[in-house]
Amino acid sequence: MAHIDLQNDFPGIRGPMAFRPETAKSLNELAEVLLRSDNSLSRGERELIAAYVSYLNDCFFCQNVHGGLAQHYLQCDSDFIEAVKNDFISTSVSAKMKTLLWIAASVQKGGKKVRPEQIEAAKIVGATDAEIHDTVLIAAAFCMFNRYVDGLATWAPEDKTYYIERAKQRAEEGYAGYDASK
Repeated sequence: MAHIDLQNDFPGIRGPMAFRPETAKSLNELAEVLLRSDNSLSRGERELIAAYVSYLNDCFFCQNVHGGLAQHYLQCDSDFIEAVKNDFISTSVSAKMKTLLWIAASVQKGGKKVRPEQIEAAKIVGATDAEIHDTVLIAAAFCMFNRYVDGLATWAPEDKTYYIERAKQRAEEGYAGYDASK
């Protein structure tokens, strides 16, 4: 049960967003820009960063929502997403994605944890300044989103197929103009 009466029974971030649609609008617009706008990182790669940071923050709802979206965009299976969350170094993600996930993990611990050698390593394998910027902002934003979801003790469906089944719809609709009550 949520810490406050959200006046709805929607799971995860949907509950607080339906409770305060005036704040949901800005949060969804931020997610739209970070995860879906034109970018040299694919939507799947950006969703993977979001899922990974959410995993590090132990936010069950967000790691599974964004893991499901990453799975949809990357056309991979859930085992691959789980492998990335557990040990991305041992997976087949690109060297660039490995360095970006490394940076995202540092942001998750604290912004000052990002080291110059991480940035240099990312640049050596082809990451642009914009990709590094967006990785840092995605990681920082998902720390906020995760704390929003878990700080209000929202509930999350335990069946992971729920997230995989909703991914196609969310991919088609996006985040901007998202109605949490649907």
